[in-house]
Amino acid sequence: MDQGNGGNMKRRLIFRIKRFDPESERFIYRDYEVEVDKYSTVLDVLIKIVETQDPTLSVRYSCRMGICGSCGMVVNGKPVLACEKNVLSIGSDVVTVEPMYNLPVIKDLVTDLEDFFEKHRKVKPWLIRADEDEQFNPKAEYIQYPEELERYWNFSYCIKCGLCVAACPIVAERSDFLGPQALAQAFRWYEDSRDQYSIERLDLVDSEQGVWGCEFAGSCSRACPKGVDPALAIQLLKMEIMGRTMGFRMPSIIPRSRGRR
Repeated sequence: MDQGNGGNMKRRLIFRIKRFDPESERFIYRDYEVEVDKYSTVLDVLIKIVETQDPTLSVRYSCRMGICGSCGMVVNGKPVLACEKNVLSIGSDVVTVEPMYNLPVIKDLVTDLEDFFEKHRKVKPWLIRADEDEQFNPKAEYIQYPEELERYWNFSYCIKCGLCVAACPIVAERSDFLGPQALAQAFRWYEDSRDQYSIERLDLVDSEQGVWGCEFAGSCSRACPKGVDPALAIQLLKMEIMGRTMGFRMPSIIPRSRGRR
């Protein structure tokens, strides 16, 4: 450990990066020795490696502020946003960086999110009104009470980073499973009091590929950098489906909205 200016402690670590060559379709690990300080994030180090050691390393990133969700990857076995993960907080002299699990790899740390977004689209994650003309040509605002907003507000924080999918053991076993991200967004829109597609959206997820494929491991919620809690959303969807089957609304831990269908 070296003493830097202003008391900024610096250390030299090994970044062990799992790289993928699309031409040979082979994975290899390559080590890079790097100097970090108490402010360094995993993304900072990866960018530094690209700029000073290996320009062939492929990394996806954008905002560097934990907003865009672009820099999801696996660091020492845990799905994280690289821009939010402080290197020294890992507590290891060897930092292993891998592409996100359960997603096809394009090159090195860059994964293919096409199927991820296709599953997101399947739950129709947008506001749907019964009157299509009114939906696209509204005459006034859609009024919503604070308690109605609270029904889905937490689930609207999803930044589509894919970390919940990378952490999900069911996605690892079943490619047809919609996954925690899509299902959590199905609940987010189901609970939006302005939406008029709630029953149909339940039908979309009432299957083995939907909510009934979830075994409630909870790893998706632990991985979420925004506290969205997809595992909770899926269980609440199950409750709503069961209540509908039995002919009544199931009790919920979230305050009930007004004026639902």
